[in-house]
Amino acid sequence: MNQTIELSIIMPCLNEAETLAVCIGKALGFLERTGIDGEVLIADNGSTDGSPQIAREAGARVVAVAEKGYGSALRGGIESAMGRYVIMGDADDSYDFVHLLPFVERLRAGDDLVMGNRFRGGIEPGAMPPLHRYLGNPVLTQIGRLFFGSPSGDFHCGLRGFNRESILKLNLRTTGMEFASEMIVRASLEQLRISEVPTTLSKDGRSRPPHLRSWRDGWRHLRFLLMYCPRWLFLYPGLALMAVGLLLGCWLWPGPRMVAGVVFDFHTLFYAGLAVVIGYQSVIFAISTLLFVVSTGMMPANRSINRILGASSLEKGLIAGLALLLLGLAGTVWAVADWGLRSFGPVDPGQMMRLLIPSGTALVIGCQTIFASFFLSILGLRRR
Repeated sequence: MNQTIELSIIMPCLNEAETLAVCIGKALGFLERTGIDGEVLIADNGSTDGSPQIAREAGARVVAVAEKGYGSALRGGIESAMGRYVIMGDADDSYDFVHLLPFVERLRAGDDLVMGNRFRGGIEPGAMPPLHRYLGNPVLTQIGRLFFGSPSGDFHCGLRGFNRESILKLNLRTTGMEFASEMIVRASLEQLRISEVPTTLSKDGRSRPPHLRSWRDGWRHLRFLLMYCPRWLFLYPGLALMAVGLLLGCWLWPGPRMVAGVVFDFHTLFYAGLAVVIGYQSVIFAISTLLFVVSTGMMPANRSINRILGASSLEKGLIAGLALLLLGLAGTVWAVADWGLRSFGPVDPGQMMRLLIPSGTALVIGCQTIFASFFLSILGLRRR
């Protein structure tokens, strides 16, 4: 489709008959008042209340999106938009379609994504549930900033503008409410130019409950953020577990320890070994996930990822795994030989377990290393 206009204002729609005409009127009024060459596009997601007809009568263009979901509707609208720039917002009359010029100015200045910030612009009393305002949005926003280096102070503001071509190149894939998170996460990872402008949030004008479900959709956003950041989901917790297990194991290996009258013995050493094994498995998951998402184009490669992947190879993994296996076998042979010196009779449990626990841990990690090396090599095979 030829790009003949500057701005497309997109509203996803699912049974918004009560407020749709009002939102369209505000958006068209903005275009007329500012002289911007633009359109209002309604991405209808299967409305049964006459919303498409209302939209056409109000002067908007309507595109039907068959695949269900907030993200599907928006993606269909973006693909059908005729504008160089796109501003998206919900059709429930909660977002300010009258004052969109700050978004346009930032886009004209070269920004790829311009986020609205409701906390800076103002939230009308009753417009945002306390759970969202004081817990959900702040927590998820801080997680997004920490995980991905996003500059946004309102990660889930639905009013945002972007360069259409820049966002299409991200190849966004989610179909539900987490589409909003995916957009800013991918834009941050691709190091697009991101800015934000204050905007307001009003009470929506619908008499029915919103489509949003707080706990369900909040979990979907959090789940997406975790899955898109293997470092925080797998790598850092795994390294922490390994460090705790190794330190605790080294402390307990020579013999029992007493702290504040509590004796820590080989029973604790056993759990230290488990911590090392679980932590190591988590690190393997992190590396496998990073390789998968980079090879499939879901995440761009960066210097850290390239360094990790460049340092790993099947041969290096096999050598390391075999070395750990031999270490574990040596400890096992030592324990059996010590048992033989006692004519295979009763032994001191503490002394024996201090040999068997580290040996067993080395055997398990050695096997994991060998299997993981083959698995990573399979993931790393070049695809056509």
